[in-house]
Amino acid sequence: MGDLYNNDASPESPVNTLYSHRRFSQGCYSGETGFVFYVLTLTIACIGLPLTLVAIFAVYSLIRNDHVAPIYVINLLITDVIQLCCLIVLVAVIDWKTCDIFLYILQIGMMISICFMVVISMERYLMMAWPLWYRFRRNIKTSVVVCVVVWMLPLLYLPIFFFADIYTTEITIACFLLIPFPLLLFFLGGTLKALSAARGVPADEKRRVVATLVLVLFIYTLLFLPRIIFSLAKKLRKHQGFELATIIPVYFSPLADLVLYVFMKKGICDKLLVFLCCYKMERDDVSKSDEHEDSMHTSSFTQAEREKVEKKDGGV
Repeated sequence: MGDLYNNDASPESPVNTLYSHRRFSQGCYSGETGFVFYVLTLTIACIGLPLTLVAIFAVYSLIRNDHVAPIYVINLLITDVIQLCCLIVLVAVIDWKTCDIFLYILQIGMMISICFMVVISMERYLMMAWPLWYRFRRNIKTSVVVCVVVWMLPLLYLPIFFFADIYTTEITIACFLLIPFPLLLFFLGGTLKALSAARGVPADEKRRVVATLVLVLFIYTLLFLPRIIFSLAKKLRKHQGFELATIIPVYFSPLADLVLYVFMKKGICDKLLVFLCCYKMERDDVSKSDEHEDSMHTSSFTQAEREKVEKKDGGV
């Protein structure tokens, strides 16, 4: 997935060269659908950047010596800030070389973001499946080392970028980004199995952990997996509609991480469940009330008919 937003790059437009008719040209976007991508990028950047900064400050206050999970969440949100800043540059500049540079920075930020999603899922899995080991191993130092390793992973991308062609680069990165899929499935399955046997874990903690893992897998599957499949399936490159359908979801990844942050907050899952349960109970009460009124109406109607028949029989 080394060429995230375009194929067959040309000097005129490194981002949307698959649109040959240049009816719109603004920033790094041009072509028939360039205006749509321009508005989409600008909207996501303007909404996502302030919200992400607020979320970073909110998560920072949760960091404690015995609570390392927010560190990974903060790093995930920092990658989102990098991506959002790159999106702002893509709609602001008109120099194609600058567009290329920030496009690759955007791809690197996306790669690191997916890696931190895997780390968050792994941390949740270890917390439930190996609680004793996790209790003695978790600390700020270990989490910092993990974060440094994740941030250094894009260095493996540089030799491919300088020495490989565009197609090889895209295939290589797509294979790299496909690795998290089985890992996320394993972490979710292992956590569910561990939770089924756990007795001392509070119910709200179980719901929050499961919600986090399910949401991470959902974000990856919905936003990134289609683009990865497109990069690996060469025959599908001829279908422009499918290409657009795989490009657009990637734009929403910074906003999706904000949803992940909300679900990881304590009490959010419970409030949602309470809301859903209350809504269901209200619907059940309304349904029962309607059934009761119908039965009362039917009963009164039957009683009236019975009295009418009795009067008729008495008259005869």
